[in-house]
Amino acid sequence: METVITVFALLFLVFLGLGAYATVKAVGAAKRGVDRTIAQARRTVEDHTLRAKSLAQTGPAGEIAHLRLALRGSMRATQEALHAGVAEDESLRESLGLFQRLSAHGQELDADLKRLESEPDRTTLAAHLPELRRRTERITQSADSLRWAARDRAHRFAEDDLDALSAQIDVETGALRHWTGTEPQQAPWPDAAADGSARPQPAPGAAETPAPAALTPPSPRPAYPWQKKPRPESTT
Repeated sequence: METVITVFALLFLVFLGLGAYATVKAVGAAKRGVDRTIAQARRTVEDHTLRAKSLAQTGPAGEIAHLRLALRGSMRATQEALHAGVAEDESLRESLGLFQRLSAHGQELDADLKRLESEPDRTTLAAHLPELRRRTERITQSADSLRWAARDRAHRFAEDDLDALSAQIDVETGALRHWTGTEPQQAPWPDAAADGSARPQPAPGAAETPAPAALTPPSPRPAYPWQKKPRPESTT
C-alpha cells in the first residue's frame, strides 16, 4: 500500500513539474511575442518621425534625419534578406556573420546621429555632417552589396532549376508526340488462301456470330474536375 502511495505521489510531482515547465515556456513565449510587437511598433513610430523631420526640417537637422532613414532602411532590408535566404542556402551563413559585424558599426552610427538631432549648435552640426555622411554611405553600400549578392545568388539558382525543368519538359513532350510507327499493323484478311481455295463466306441472310464478351469489363475512365458532365437525354 505504501508503494502505491509513493508511486502516485511521484507521478503527481512529475505532472506538477511538467505543468510548471509548460507554464514557464508559454509565459516566456508570450513575453517574447509582446517584446517583438513593442519593438516593431517603436521602430515604425521612429521611422515615421524621421520621415516627417526629413521633409519638414531644412539644413543639417533635416539631413541628419535623412541619413538615419537611409541607414535604418538599408540595414533592415539586408537583415531580412539574409535571414530568409540562410534557411535555404547554408552558404549565406558567412555573409550573415559579416552583416552582424557590420550591424555593430551601423548601431554606433545611428546612436551618433540620434545624439546630434538635439544639438543646438548648427555650426558644430554642419561641421560633423561630411564625416557622418561618409560613414553612412560606407555602411549602406556594404549592406546593399550583401543584400543584392544574396538575391542574385537565389535568382541564379532559380534560373538554373527552371532551365533544367524546361529541358526535361521538352524531352517529355517530344516523347509524348512520337507516336508515328509505334502502333502494330494488322494483316488484312486475304480473299483467297495460299493454295487458291476461297475463304469461306457467311451464307446469305445468316447473322454473324458476335464476338464473345470480355471476361473482365473495362474499368471506367477517370474523371477530371475540368470535364463537363454529359447532358441527360431529352424524354420529349
